[in-house]
Amino acid sequence: MAAPTAPGTVDAAPDRRPRRLPARAADALVVAGYLALAVLLTVGQWGRPGRLFHQAGDQILFEWMLARAARAVTGLENPLHSSALNAPDGVNLMANTSVLGLGVPLTPVTLLFGSQAAFLVAVVGCLVGTATAWYVLLRRRLVVSRVAAAVGGLFCGFAPGMVAQAGAHLHMAAQFLVPAILALVFHPDPRRPWRHGSLLGLLVAYQVFLGEEVLVFLVLAAGTFALAYAAADRTAARRLAPALLARLGVGVAVSLPLLAYPLWFQFFGPGHYRGMPFHAYGYQLDAASFTASARQTVLGDDHLPGLLAPNPTEENSFFGPGLLVLAVVIVSWLWRRPLVRALAVCGLLFALLSLGAQIRLDGTPTGIPGPYRLVAGLPLLDLAVPARFPLVCVPVLGILLALSLDRLRAAAPRATAGAPGTETGDGPPAERTAAGAPGTVGGVPVRLLWGGAVAAALLPLFPTPIRTVPAWPVPAFVAEGGWRAYVPPGRTLVPVPPVTGAGISPAMLWSARTGLAFPTPGGYFIGPRAADDPAARWGAPDRPTAALLRRVAETGEVPAVTDADRRRAVEDLRHWRAAVVVQGGLHHGDPVRRTVDALLGPGREIAGAHVWDVRPLVG
Repeated sequence: MAAPTAPGTVDAAPDRRPRRLPARAADALVVAGYLALAVLLTVGQWGRPGRLFHQAGDQILFEWMLARAARAVTGLENPLHSSALNAPDGVNLMANTSVLGLGVPLTPVTLLFGSQAAFLVAVVGCLVGTATAWYVLLRRRLVVSRVAAAVGGLFCGFAPGMVAQAGAHLHMAAQFLVPAILALVFHPDPRRPWRHGSLLGLLVAYQVFLGEEVLVFLVLAAGTFALAYAAADRTAARRLAPALLARLGVGVAVSLPLLAYPLWFQFFGPGHYRGMPFHAYGYQLDAASFTASARQTVLGDDHLPGLLAPNPTEENSFFGPGLLVLAVVIVSWLWRRPLVRALAVCGLLFALLSLGAQIRLDGTPTGIPGPYRLVAGLPLLDLAVPARFPLVCVPVLGILLALSLDRLRAAAPRATAGAPGTETGDGPPAERTAAGAPGTVGGVPVRLLWGGAVAAALLPLFPTPIRTVPAWPVPAFVAEGGWRAYVPPGRTLVPVPPVTGAGISPAMLWSARTGLAFPTPGGYFIGPRAADDPAARWGAPDRPTAALLRRVAETGEVPAVTDADRRRAVEDLRHWRAAVVVQGGLHHGDPVRRTVDALLGPGREIAGAHVWDVRPLVG
């Protein structure tokens, strides 16, 4: 029986306020959203071994690197060098984008499901990890609103430039340590510099094995931000500088011993090289690209981005007009905050650097010199690709979006009560936002108006699934191990064509998909031109037979094969230590097969491949 109501009391009205999710559940929901989006972007390849992302050569490279990392772990081999590619000289993996920081932890995935699955898991992990890391940093240091942090993290992880890089360049997409490194560098607590500096050193060392180029951009961006912040708030800078410098000093002391040998191996070890096999300054962005739509977005197309970016993987500046207008409004609105001023300087500088030595507009050179010309000759910057500088603008814009959304959320209750606008929290980079904004405009809540503006700016940038292209399957002769009867220890399997430079390499694809089961010549990597010439080039130095077969594969024209060509073919096969030559699917397969027949004698078709047993020729 219910207890009677006490005299003089009134029954309490039921609480009709909506229940909020627990904090951890809400955070998990945000991360689950990021994960769902990343899986959607890669849906065109899951369970489809005959498909590759549109920059097929780059995916093959990273599949091979992941397979090589797994091989190094299970076989306790040197992870910095491999003779499984470019036989007999091998490849300096530390001097290439070996992504050991991804390959080593993904070893179980590679061994159980293969290199393609490992690559897709890496793509998803890079996108989700980067978005989540920025979400955590924003939530803990910069904003109160979970929605604001989620939107900022979403943009930081899935901006057009990030999606473009993820489908081809794992070393550029792996940015999930960047927020953690920045959080330690600009830690608001001046105490415990040893602890924070040690963690910083460990993270920097790990980032080297994810992607050195991202680390270089991070150092440049953090330095620019720090100087701009110091100019905006000298008092805070003087107060924070001693602890910041102490953390950096400890970080250097921790990271250098860990990186000393790998960096020595990179610059002086076997297969090291000097410079780059291309002119970095040629990879610049058109000024019009900043207001255009990237291919991998809901409004994108193939024509315009092709005129404004060097290639589909470098569409890093395609932010659209709406987002740029919002950025200008946010900076003007929150200009009093040193954080915003420093972000604006950093973003603007890196956007200008991406325009190269001479600014182009709508595909036409303007004759106006770009700021990149002033720094193009500096060490490290002379190797940096200008088109990638806008990747620094991505987190700048993401943070600005989060700050603006959080500002309105915090202002709403006080604005409703008629409180005058105030500005608090003009402190260091760990500051949080506070109240201060009008409640309505024309009777419409400002929060609703601004939310609609943000949505209108971001929806055209929403990514679409990464485009895929068909790939020739690995011949059953290779995939099922038929080659083992022909290749004794110390000898190689030579795919046709044996060297492809910067193009699609059947050698690497077959090797990756079989777990580096056999050594092979050629491949897609950067190495020296010759043993006595360290100048960089794509792939291995050309051998006469490699150049001949590649020319036939590209043109479909069968040349007149001479006895001199046959003698050179035998010399080349001996150099490669070849045991068997294998031709899989090629667009000009018949002309290539006829050419190899003329060079080596008739081959046989075995399990989906044309096979030439060259052991009698090579000896």
